[in-house]
Amino acid sequence: MIERFSPTGTILRMHIDSITTITSPDVDWQQDALCAQTGADFFFPEPGSSVREAKRICGMCPIRSACLEYALDNDERFGVWGGLSEKERLELRRMSR
Repeated sequence: MIERFSPTGTILRMHIDSITTITSPDVDWQQDALCAQTGADFFFPEPGSSVREAKRICGMCPIRSACLEYALDNDERFGVWGGLSEKERLELRRMSR
């Protein structure tokens, strides 16, 4: 959580009853993800390495769709998210325009 502050007496001063924090995206789903139990090496391989194993694990993951949605919403550019590689997510974004 990131706290927002503005100098007292400025036009940007936040009212005490206003929202005073910015919260990070909801990532509670990550604790149930199979990748969290496996390790990042499969999901963020060296350039040119296979992502086959990561995709296999994603295929069995019960929260695969939440993971993919998160990656697309947050423009994740690296690694395998929701069973799709960087190139596949880019193509999906292009198709949805």
